[in-house]
Amino acid sequence: MRFSQSVTAVEEPQVLGAYDFAYLAGGAQRVADSAVIALSERGLLKLSGPRVRAVGEVLPEHPVERALVASCLRNRSTASVQAALQRAPEVEAIGRRLAAQGLVKGSRCRLTRLGRRRLREAEGTGLPAYVLGGLPVLGNGPVRRCAVGDRPIPSGLGRSPIRLGMALDHDSDSTSELGNTFNCGSGSDSY
Repeated sequence: MRFSQSVTAVEEPQVLGAYDFAYLAGGAQRVADSAVIALSERGLLKLSGPRVRAVGEVLPEHPVERALVASCLRNRSTASVQAALQRAPEVEAIGRRLAAQGLVKGSRCRLTRLGRRRLREAEGTGLPAYVLGGLPVLGNGPVRRCAVGDRPIPSGLGRSPIRLGMALDHDSDSTSELGNTFNCGSGSDSY
């Protein structure tokens, strides 16, 4: 009798970059915020008030950063640049790749158990603090003022405090996992 030996391939976890971790930590909005911060720190973006403009002649290597530079060759509002970047094919490709690896699932890009584990493992690995923590970890300065200053009010919550309170009360009654769910491109993070 002959036994066939089956070789089981042990899948090595894919190496994730800073923008992959940013996507896991806060979706497309965190990727856009991280790209603006990274390029401004490297001197490739000039932030002035609520406006942003690409400067210099160096073209970044990462596709997300190239898309950001291409979208703000002229002086544009930071909000419009970030909104466009959240819907850019380069950012959507990150979401598709992470879904294929089993790190996010569903149309709202909820983190899977593996995704949450990979995100925890990323802490203390030398990633910039804003990748995992978002804009709140930035000190007061021009980058934070520019990125946060013209953030739109999230849709669906209403503008009056009473309606906001009612919306929050309604959400607290639901059984959804709020900490593990984020909307990939609508800017649902609150800062």
